Amino acid sequence: MTDRITESQLQELAGQVAGTYRHDGVINRIGEKDLPSQTMVLGILQQLLTVVFPGYHGEPVPWETDLQAFVAEHLSRLHADLVVVLNQTLRFSRRHGCSCAELWTEGEGELPEMEIPRLADRLAMEYLEHLPDIRAILRTDVQAAYEGDPAAISTDEIILCYPGLFAIAVHRLAHPLQVLGVPLIPRIMNEWAHHRSGVDIHPGARIGEGFFIDHGTGTVIGETTVIGTRVKLYQGVTLGALSFKRNPDGTLVKGGQRHPTVEDEVTIYAGATILGGQTTIGRGAVIGGGVWITSSVAAGARVQGGKHGVSLAP
Repeated sequence: MTDRITESQLQELAGQVAGTYRHDGVINRIGEKDLPSQTMVLGILQQLLTVVFPGYHGEPVPWETDLQAFVAEHLSRLHADLVVVLNQTLRFSRRHGCSCAELWTEGEGELPEMEIPRLADRLAMEYLEHLPDIRAILRTDVQAAYEGDPAAISTDEIILCYPGLFAIAVHRLAHPLQVLGVPLIPRIMNEWAHHRSGVDIHPGARIGEGFFIDHGTGTVIGETTVIGTRVKLYQGVTLGALSFKRNPDGTLVKGGQRHPTVEDEVTIYAGATILGGQTTIGRGAVIGGGVWITSSVAAGARVQGGKHGVSLAP
């Protein structure tokens, strides 16, 4: 039988852990009041899902509901919550080396910190104005899943059950924030969807309408990926970077086109890996399962397993 741990042992261990807080500051933010709250961001995302999928997310919506009043209530709450978390995020990012310099300049000078509340308010409203378009494009995604999956019984099943559609929906909601230059928040949103669905889509990826990820698990879509309309992916597909340029000091060069372009009406089967910013998969191409592609594929071509990037004739 082991001896019981004493209070002095716990205090000694606590002192050792606390000491690492002083030396390993990269992984803690003691006293930071403006670090964006993950809980608040996810609460905002749940509200957004209620607005774009009413009746499926959130409380049931009775038939006699005044729909304009229903939306207005949610938008009012969303705007208020977005302003709070944007204020936090913008202040935090400004102090700690934010890469979104375009948010800080106004006219010829740098935006004073006292103007951040006004900027947060403007960004919140600009973002919410995307919601009608987001709903319109999500409708095409749901329809693409229904038409593309013979196992789909109904669009209800797709919205309620399909991890690929859930990941796409969150991406559609996060991407406009990324385009507006908002740091951290869109990435928190997409990584939550990644955790829940197994689908990893960077919020910077540009994706056309009618997008369908069948099964979804293990799919990875990198930051600078461009995907056209009516594209279908299966599980385990990677649209990634081939290599990374480095600065003279050895650090990675940020930005630039690092991920593939997938044109309209392409189908990519399970486990395919497509890499590189110079790689384009031409319109209507079909990429077989498990292939590894690092060069462009012609429109209408078929690439079969084991061909390793060789584009076969249509």
